[in-house]
Amino acid sequence: MTVVLLAGCEMPTPHVPLKNNARGGRTFYVSPDGDDSDNGRTPQTAWRTLEHADATRFKPGDELRLKGGARFTGTLSIGDGDAGDPRKPVVIDSYGKGRATIVAAGSRGIEVHNTGGVTVRDLVLVGDGASYRTEDGIAFVSDLRDGRKLPYVRVSGVDVSGFRNGIRLHGSASASGFRDVVINDCALHTNQDAGLVTDGPSFDADTPVYAHESVTVRKVRAYENVGDPTASSRNTGSGIVLGSVRRATVERSVAHSNGQYSAPRAVEGPEGIWAYDATRVTFQRNVSYRNHTGSTVDGGGFGLDNNVSHSVMQYNLSYENDGAGFLAYSASPNAAHTANTIRFNISHNDSRKLQDYGGIVTFGSRVTDLAIYRNTVLITANGPVRAPALRLQPSLGGVTVRNNLFVTKGSPLVDAQGYLDSTAVRLQGNAYHGTAGWSLVWGGRSYTDLAAWRRDAGQEMFGTRATGTTSDPCLTPAPLPAGAPSVSGGGPTRGALVARCAGASSDASVDLRAAGVDPGPVDYFGARLSGLPAAGAADSGAPR
Repeated sequence: MTVVLLAGCEMPTPHVPLKNNARGGRTFYVSPDGDDSDNGRTPQTAWRTLEHADATRFKPGDELRLKGGARFTGTLSIGDGDAGDPRKPVVIDSYGKGRATIVAAGSRGIEVHNTGGVTVRDLVLVGDGASYRTEDGIAFVSDLRDGRKLPYVRVSGVDVSGFRNGIRLHGSASASGFRDVVINDCALHTNQDAGLVTDGPSFDADTPVYAHESVTVRKVRAYENVGDPTASSRNTGSGIVLGSVRRATVERSVAHSNGQYSAPRAVEGPEGIWAYDATRVTFQRNVSYRNHTGSTVDGGGFGLDNNVSHSVMQYNLSYENDGAGFLAYSASPNAAHTANTIRFNISHNDSRKLQDYGGIVTFGSRVTDLAIYRNTVLITANGPVRAPALRLQPSLGGVTVRNNLFVTKGSPLVDAQGYLDSTAVRLQGNAYHGTAGWSLVWGGRSYTDLAAWRRDAGQEMFGTRATGTTSDPCLTPAPLPAGAPSVSGGGPTRGALVARCAGASSDASVDLRAAGVDPGPVDYFGARLSGLPAAGAADSGAPR
């Protein structure tokens, strides 16, 4: 039998059923070559605009993919009733070659509102002038009133610039927010207020609640978030800020060159990486450098600020910041800033601008049970700015400073304003070396001799044994440890220090375990401390 096709006739295209993706959801595509009248379910039948995609209700398991290398103007939103299943997250990402770019015009780039179970990855988001002043690049927002923590947020491989905040997690007044959050391998830069910020309700020390739980920030680069020169009533220009969070980790991340244009009369300033109104936060193996402040406050590398408790800053490197390398501060006269630890860190030439800070600084209305041990601080006077390696101010209680290396050139080793007895602060086993003269200020009195200060202040005694030394630890530049985040502007050795003569201070240090302190498993460079006596640490400082 012969089949003859008449002119103008075509064989009908067989119907091919659309398949769901591996998570059981639908996959939608958006391309500049697409057509909003198509179904969007394949690259060949892609939609054309974000506006059309944004009108879709995304169910658990759905995926929205934007063509790599293309630019799309508009915003995407996932709202209450969308997504919501952490086992089948909704995914927004790119397909093809490169990353797609979302250009926001006076709006957020991506907003997730009152729902969890969402992944955002492999995208570039750029804001215009209006977005820079008022909007967030990627915003997870909860205004629920029941205090729920919406589960499962993942953000990775994104580059966000030109917004008020690069990424923001915002909780409600009733402490509803997000949990099981991972933000990984992101570049957050040239935004106004911050690269990354989490926030929530006002803090009540009597009944503390936190909007967000179990937050991990890893391999994030937050830089050139310059601040708002007109914002005098709030802090702007930080790299990474964690507020209203319980259980959080920031690791292997870099914050640099932030805060340059923050307001000159601001009552609060920016920091590279810091936390406030938070508990059980860990900052580890990060680098924070050349951060600035437009005013006379803050501008440091790392900070545990108001109402932070049971938190740790460890194995971090801070250098050439305007303010403190490591700050523990509370403006609130409550008992909420307590049980924190600063250990195994390096501060190298911090407080370049601000005389009233230093390498490690603790002060405020009330700071209690703070342990500072095995850190290394090197500060060289910067012209008239002669900030100390360690600054202490009232009101402190139960603060211990042990087995640290403090080295200065032209600056005081320690500056303690007001008389601090051993119930407020206790210094034991530290090395104090002045390369251009030995100077220490205690309660308004200057000392040029360790023994005289020990006698008058009652410090550097462990029982009946005199501790502390003025020996030179021979600090020299060293490569960053394996796995450390990459640092621009000076190569792999920038800022890190190692003590080549650490043995000179070992006899004057204290046994941390005997003092009831966990000496830690490894030093700053990752070398295990198994060679130490079984009783505990025998040498001072962060280096090997």
